[in-house]
Amino acid sequence: MNYIKFLLTGILFGIVMSKAEIISWYRIYEMFKFQSFHMYGIIGSAIILGIVIVQIIKRREVKSIEGDEIVFCHKDRSVTRYLAGGIIFGLGWALAGACPGPMFVLVGYGYLSILVVIAGALLGTLAYGVLRPKLPH
Repeated sequence: MNYIKFLLTGILFGIVMSKAEIISWYRIYEMFKFQSFHMYGIIGSAIILGIVIVQIIKRREVKSIEGDEIVFCHKDRSVTRYLAGGIIFGLGWALAGACPGPMFVLVGYGYLSILVVIAGALLGTLAYGVLRPKLPH
């Protein structure tokens, strides 16, 4: 019963993604072919909103729902690791036609072929977990 707030937030987020057409393969196709601003506008808005919210959290020392301090890690800003990660993520997104968030909304819509993509994402996460000690961080 403690997790009902997370379930409701996820359902609301799924509704917003479907109404904004973020789960539409056609919208993603348009984005990768540079034919429409729709997805770039949504992604840009999310980046700006994220920056503003992180600054508010840092400056006002906002606590989590459980009352814990929110800590942001400071990582090395090497360009190579971000390029490699971005290329892998982008290729997966282009091949699957969905990024990780909308994958579960697509299952809810009845597109069961996305289960193959979810299985691939889970296998990739498992592989990263196994290889993490050997990877440069």
